[in-house]
Amino acid sequence: MPTSLLIQIEKKRKEMTKKAIKHGFSAAVTVRCSQELDRLLNAFDKTHPKAKKS
Repeated sequence: MPTSLLIQIEKKRKEMTKKAIKHGFSAAVTVRCSQELDRLLNAFDKTHPKAKKS
């Protein structure tokens, strides 16, 4: 369901921000969280294709 996916994305984004502040932007824990966020965002993009711009 798209709504729950958006909630997951927002939670992961907040989690990543907290980790970046605590551990640094290039810390392994932050990078891992960023990769998880990327997967969620890619899943959202697949279910919500954008109209092509000409």
